[in-house]
Amino acid sequence: MLYILSFFSYLCIMNTIFTKLISKATGISERQVAGTVELLEEGCTIPFISRYRKEVTGALDEVQVASVSDQLEKLNELAKRKETILKTIEEQGKLTPELKSRVEGSWDSTELEDIYLPFKPKRKTRAEVARQKGLEPLATFLMLQNPAADVNKKAKEFVCKEKGVASMEEAIQGAQDIIAEQVSESEEARNIMRFNFKKDAVITSVKVKAKAKTKEEEEEWEQKAQKFRDYFDFSEKLAKCASHRLLAMRRGEAEGFLRVSISGDDERCLDRLDRQFLRNSSKSAELVWDAIEDSFKRLLKPSIETEFANLSKERADREAIRIFVKNLEQLLMSPPLGQKRVLALDPGFRTGCKVVCLDAEGNLLHNETIYPHPPKNERRAAADKLWTLTKQYKIEAISIGNGTASRETEEFVRGLGLPKEIQIFVVSEDGASIYSASKVAREEFPDYDVTVRGAVSIGRRLMDPLAELVKIDPNSIGVGQYQKDVDQKELKHSLDQTVEFCVNKVGVNVNTASKHLLTYISGLGPAIAQNIVTYRAENGAFTSRKDLLKVPKLGPKAYEQAAGFLRVTGGKQPLDNSAVHPESYPIVERMAKDQHCSVAELMADKELRSHIDIQRYVTDKVGLPTLEDIMQELDKPGRDPRQQLTVFEFSKDVKELEDVQVGMVLPGIITNITNFGCFVDVGVHTKGLVHISELADHFVKDPSEEVQLHQHVTVRVIGVDLQRGRLQLSMKGL
Repeated sequence: MLYILSFFSYLCIMNTIFTKLISKATGISERQVAGTVELLEEGCTIPFISRYRKEVTGALDEVQVASVSDQLEKLNELAKRKETILKTIEEQGKLTPELKSRVEGSWDSTELEDIYLPFKPKRKTRAEVARQKGLEPLATFLMLQNPAADVNKKAKEFVCKEKGVASMEEAIQGAQDIIAEQVSESEEARNIMRFNFKKDAVITSVKVKAKAKTKEEEEEWEQKAQKFRDYFDFSEKLAKCASHRLLAMRRGEAEGFLRVSISGDDERCLDRLDRQFLRNSSKSAELVWDAIEDSFKRLLKPSIETEFANLSKERADREAIRIFVKNLEQLLMSPPLGQKRVLALDPGFRTGCKVVCLDAEGNLLHNETIYPHPPKNERRAAADKLWTLTKQYKIEAISIGNGTASRETEEFVRGLGLPKEIQIFVVSEDGASIYSASKVAREEFPDYDVTVRGAVSIGRRLMDPLAELVKIDPNSIGVGQYQKDVDQKELKHSLDQTVEFCVNKVGVNVNTASKHLLTYISGLGPAIAQNIVTYRAENGAFTSRKDLLKVPKLGPKAYEQAAGFLRVTGGKQPLDNSAVHPESYPIVERMAKDQHCSVAELMADKELRSHIDIQRYVTDKVGLPTLEDIMQELDKPGRDPRQQLTVFEFSKDVKELEDVQVGMVLPGIITNITNFGCFVDVGVHTKGLVHISELADHFVKDPSEEVQLHQHVTVRVIGVDLQRGRLQLSMKGL
């Protein structure tokens, strides 16, 4: 019983410490952090917490809840690390009460590793060899730097051939090796170096000489190296180095074209170390100084350089991931056309254009290939076929992929004179080929080849970008910068989290959603998602949210987390097709009863809702945030938070880069956003860059705050480089 109480007390203390640390790191109040941590430890998901537990969290959004979750995970990992450190030091018999207190009280990973460094098991170093020869007392003697001491006489006391110390000089050298390691493991010395590097560190990049045996190999190497030519002789303060530049240099280094280094101000570092460790100008002090210089060059400097290289990489990774996440979120939340009958075209020249017809649910009804372009030029047959298919399948919209032959296919389709009510869209096909060859695509269309699957993806992207894009690895979608170069574990965590946020923000129809889409719903996962699809196939459509409890392995906790994000249309309970959580149905039913109407009538009649005083429904568990959310949902039940889709057309005057002239003003679509600007598709197969300095007439710090993915914009051409295939654009004054 006493042990249980002690453990409970320990947990309470840890929770209090964690709450304070997370609050300081995130800027979120301790009360909000404490409530959020409690929910997370109960197994609640981030979307559920941010949407349905606002009273507990103080209305934190999903990004804030995620930041608390991430900090909590880091602290738990740090706590485990501390256990390992304490155990290792204790096994060495060196764990003093003071040292234990320092380790337990430290929640800074850098400080913790500095404390642990002298006790960390290491390979056989020069200092360790010297200790084994019994020279540690001599090192201690030298560090005292006694002006009256006879160093040579003292050193002779340690000469012992049996121990491997043949001379006085060897004894002194061994003692200096020990001092060098002690200095390198000193917290003070490491912090001196860090302070200097933080202020003065410079990152330098130089071109590596080609390792080629023949002239042809050298020319090929030089050609490949040209993409890094901006960094052949580059130097910049590390603190000011933008993430895209640092990642570009690191990629050039990884590919063998660049040599990248980080260095501080050596003279200033040595001067600070001198002041820290030297006490006078005695003979002992001279030997200590030699050891300090050796420590600096051989141990300290390489260690801190590596540390700052890793820190700068982590910082660049975070920035690149932030940009990628923001792009992905905007892409996933792209406007959907909705449930329309779609004809989709995957354009091509020699291989023709693959055509598929889809019903309003995205099911494949028909597929074939037409050849309206060279070399076959079967334009009449292709035109007749498209006319026939649009009538036969009552097509409401046409989706054209933006890859090879896209402009020519769009022009061909628009020239057919199809009924005006059939809207024509060009959609991004980035990642469509990845999807078409994936396991997900094979499961969906086992009897069709990759060309048909790719065309289906192009059609479905128009109907619902989110539902289709969740099937594709975000790395293949074509947004962001240097995503292949960043920490892949962190990237995957952030991207998966973003997909989950977007899917739950929109919600899904439980009777039409794919297994892959259901996987991202709060509280579900691959196994339960598959069980939902299997149950649906065997028992027919769900008629209520309560039916979900009949699904194998979908228990009360999973139901609590998922129900609010799953929609059931056409059921007896109208709230099942809204974002109102089943736990709040009694509140709405009470509101309806107070207005002397049914729930359906209350949802349909704005006048009835205007008489509701939500203050009357506040309880100790249900506060105003939840009640306000309920009223908003009753106003527009099942509302899709995404914007409306609009038709876009490129300029008819430009189709190739050669057609573009400086000064032209062209319509375009933003296809990617980086921290140095954005890329715009103007319909010439080459994405043009609008540099951050050309985004607006005012100063722009963050491009993502100025523009959005898939935004329709007007741009002015300010540069065309046909040789390098580059296009420079501006949005100033437009």
